[in-house]
Amino acid sequence: MKVTQEKLPASQIGLEIEIPPEKSKQSYEQVIQNFARAANIPGFRKGKVPRQILIQQLGVARIKAAALEDLLQSGITEALKQEDIKAIGQPQLRSSFEELVTSFEPGKPLTFTAAVDVQPEVNLSQYSGFQVQAEEVKYDPANVEKVLEENRSEMAALIPVEGRAAQIGDIAVVDFAGLVSEGEGEDQQPQEIPGGQATDFQVELQEGRFIEGFIDGIVGMNPGETKEVSAKFPEDYPQQDLAGKAAVFTVTLKELKEKELPELNDDFAQEVSEFETLEELRSSLESRFKTEAERQTKANKEQALTEELLKQLEVELPETLIEEEVDALLTQTAVQLSRQGIDIKKLFTQEMIPQLRERSRPEAIERLRRSQALREVAKRESLQVEPAAVEARIKELMAEYSGQDVDMNRLQEVVEEELLTEKIMSWLEEHSTIELVPTGSLKPSQEETQEEIVASADENEASDVSTPDNQTDIEPSEAE
Repeated sequence: MKVTQEKLPASQIGLEIEIPPEKSKQSYEQVIQNFARAANIPGFRKGKVPRQILIQQLGVARIKAAALEDLLQSGITEALKQEDIKAIGQPQLRSSFEELVTSFEPGKPLTFTAAVDVQPEVNLSQYSGFQVQAEEVKYDPANVEKVLEENRSEMAALIPVEGRAAQIGDIAVVDFAGLVSEGEGEDQQPQEIPGGQATDFQVELQEGRFIEGFIDGIVGMNPGETKEVSAKFPEDYPQQDLAGKAAVFTVTLKELKEKELPELNDDFAQEVSEFETLEELRSSLESRFKTEAERQTKANKEQALTEELLKQLEVELPETLIEEEVDALLTQTAVQLSRQGIDIKKLFTQEMIPQLRERSRPEAIERLRRSQALREVAKRESLQVEPAAVEARIKELMAEYSGQDVDMNRLQEVVEEELLTEKIMSWLEEHSTIELVPTGSLKPSQEETQEEIVASADENEASDVSTPDNQTDIEPSEAE
C-alpha cells in the first residue's frame, strides 16, 4: 500500500493513502455478500437474492459507502502500522466522503487523505541557569491569635442586652422587608426584592456583613423599634436586576444580644481542639502556619521557575491532548464540587458544558505546556523516580484512604507523576538562582484557574437555592 506523509500544524501528520485495486474490489464484493446474506427482499429467500436485484434494491451508492467505510478504516490502520506512526486520538478523514463515494470504482486504486494527531515535538532553548524572583511567605504570629479569637467568637455565649441601643459587635434579631425602585424619575415604582424578606433573622452587626447601609441603619436602634433603612446593592451584585440599585428596608429590631467570650485557658483549648492545654494548641497552630508559609514559598519558587521555563518552550499541542486535558479539568472540578455538597447537575447542564469547556481551555493548554516542558527536562537529564519511593508513597496514601475503593493503576500513575515533578523541580532549583523577595512585591497572575470555575459554580448554586424564612440572600458573603 502506498502511503505519503505530510507534516501538518498542531502536531498532526497528514497521510495520502492509496488502496490497491485488488483490495478495493475485494472489499466491495465482501459488502455485497454481507448484504445478500442479511437482506429481506419480498419474493426471495434470505441469502438467495440475485446480485443485480440486490444492487437495484439497495442502490449502488449505499453499497459503495459501506465498502468505503471498511476501506478507510482498515487503510488508515494499516498505514499507521506500515509507517510506524504512534497516533493519539481518532484519525480524521480529510477527503470528502461524499466525493469518494461518487468517484469510487471497485477494482481500481482508491486514494484518500487523512490526518492523525501525534505526540508533539518539544523544543527547550534553555532549561538551566535561570535567575528568577519569588515571593517569600513568612510566618506571622498574629495568625495564631486571629484563629484563637475566631474560635472564641464561635464559642461565645449570647447574653440578652437591655437598656441600650444596638452597637457594632452586637447580635440583632430582626424582621425586615425590602423594596427596590424600578424605573426612573417620577415613573419609579417600588417593587419587593426577591429573597429580601425575613422574620427572626439573626445578624451580627459588623461592617461589610450585608449590603451597604443595612448594618449602619440598625446600629442605634432600640429593641421594639421599627424604622426604614436605606441601602444599596453593589455594582457587582450577582443578581443583575438588583446590581447598583438603591433599596429601602423596613426593619424591626426584636431582640438584642452581645457576645460573652470564653477565657483563653486550658478548658477552652479542650473545647475547641483535641489538645489538653492552651500551650499545646498554640504550638500546633504555630507549626501549622509555619508549615503553610514554607509550602507557599516553595510553590512560589516553583511557579517562578516554571514561568521562566515556559518562556523557552516551543511546542505545538495536538487537539487530542487539549480535549483530554479539558476533560480532566472538568472532572476534577465536578469531584471538588460534589465534595462540597453542591449538586453538579445544576452546573453541568447541556447548555453550560460548552461554556465550561471553553473557559477551561486556556488552563488546559497551560497545564499541558508545563507538563511537556518538565518531561523534556526529565528526558534530557535522565531523571527518573525510584520504584521504592513510589511504593512508599502509595502505602502512605492507602493508609489515608483505608476502606475506600481506590483505582490502584490510576493511583500509581498519579504518584509517579507527582514524585517525578518534585524531582524535576528540585533539579531546576539546584541549577538556577532564586532571589526571595517580600510578599506582595510581584504582581499576581491574572489567569483564570480551576478555583475561579468552582467559585463561579458556587455563585450559580447559591442563586438556585430558595431562601428559608429566617435567612436572606442580600448578604454579600453568601452571594459571592
